[in-house]
Amino acid sequence: MTDASLSLPARAFDLPRSLSAEARKVLANAYANRKPAPFPSLDDPDAWISFVAEREALISPMVDAFVAAPGATSERLDMGGASVWLCSPDVRQEHRPKAIYQIHGGGWVFGRGSITHAITKLMAISTGCNVYGVDYRMPPEHPYPTPLDDCLAGYRAMLDRFAPADILIAGQSAGGNLAAALMLQIRDTGLPAPAALFLDTPAVDLTMASDSLYTNEGLDSAIGIADLQGGFLYAGRAALDHPYVSPIYGDLSTGFPPTYLRTGTRDLLLSDTVRFHTALRKAGVSADLYVVEGMPHGGFDGTTAATTEDQEARADLLRWISLHFNDNGSANAA
Repeated sequence: MTDASLSLPARAFDLPRSLSAEARKVLANAYANRKPAPFPSLDDPDAWISFVAEREALISPMVDAFVAAPGATSERLDMGGASVWLCSPDVRQEHRPKAIYQIHGGGWVFGRGSITHAITKLMAISTGCNVYGVDYRMPPEHPYPTPLDDCLAGYRAMLDRFAPADILIAGQSAGGNLAAALMLQIRDTGLPAPAALFLDTPAVDLTMASDSLYTNEGLDSAIGIADLQGGFLYAGRAALDHPYVSPIYGDLSTGFPPTYLRTGTRDLLLSDTVRFHTALRKAGVSADLYVVEGMPHGGFDGTTAATTEDQEARADLLRWISLHFNDNGSANAA
């Protein structure tokens, strides 16, 4: 504790009365059932491989059921050496990008294979767009820069299929970190930027400087500070303040298209999201921030959008997307 620290007495936090009944129920169940698992040591890659496999196995029945359900058709593609799931919704929507290039979350270590497939399919159904979900390689076997390089390879291949004006890049959580870093890498390699960027509760500062990492620790029903250890595993030997690792420290003045950022007041990464929004606006980028009352990291119930708050957040995102793709683009067919 430093001289400038503030010590507060222990206190209980009630569920926000401002939330819908559905959202309050989701939070209550999450708090009651939360059982954080101990994370392996960062210097024990074999333990991490086993840890990830065990946690992914717990959700595999739900993932497999969702993948098998109707709503979108899917195929796995090799795009520039990157493995990518293409999911095409059964119901297409007007005034949407020709393609969404999605970078999934999962703490840099979770979400490969069928989980990437399920996340990609969910985005396709919820947006009515063709979604290309990159199944990037992850640590401990593949630390930085491999995951980011996979994302760049997939995007480069996207440009063979679509005009940049027809592409939206979306990243969630750790995927938001990669999406923001990808914008810097796209600029630095001389590739054209996409038309728009969606960062959903992104992790943009692995130096752990953000305020809400500490003020929302325990209040976020989805993740805690321990869940960010995957970021250290991802960074490997790279400096934590390298712009490709922590995009908040990059030059944001060029290369970023209009950007939509979303977070919640109980999101552990609230400050990361707010700080990045501020940095983008200071750099002259058109950036919009949507903050959901009481929402933990990633939403209340992102799988079914059963809460009023999730439905309103999705509707606002789709309105924003329509503003940037109101002529439905002029890209080549997929």
